[in-house]
Amino acid sequence: MDWVKEARHVFKADRPDHFTNYMHCEECAEHDNTLSQSDIDAIGLDELGNPGWDPICFCTNEGKKYYMPAFIRLSLETIYGESYLGQFLFHLEGNGEDNELYASCSRQQREFIASFVEHMINSYPKELESGCHADEALRVHQIWSKE
Repeated sequence: MDWVKEARHVFKADRPDHFTNYMHCEECAEHDNTLSQSDIDAIGLDELGNPGWDPICFCTNEGKKYYMPAFIRLSLETIYGESYLGQFLFHLEGNGEDNELYASCSRQQREFIASFVEHMINSYPKELESGCHADEALRVHQIWSKE
């Protein structure tokens, strides 16, 4: 499967005017600016790869869904190096059973995410283990697989 192409189809959405509550504070405004200056094809680890300064932590659910094809792309492109998958799993797990991103997604979107995480578990077990993300991937799969 071409995961990125399918993500573009499943998560097709208009680009939000803003990605964060940019009026809240300078940090929110800076993260909004970072996300607003890029797009699905161009955003990369330079913008998203620092867990300590991650604009997606401040991003709205609509913004996360807009960038979902980029998260899928980055997870696949970086699996053998400085992997983005751990951060992606962190955002997908959210606050577990009360996951707001999960709740905001359509059934088709939830099924796609569950399938993608299952693909990563089955295709990259060594990479998940070496990055200490195996347990997290299983938790995320459980959340996104529920009805």
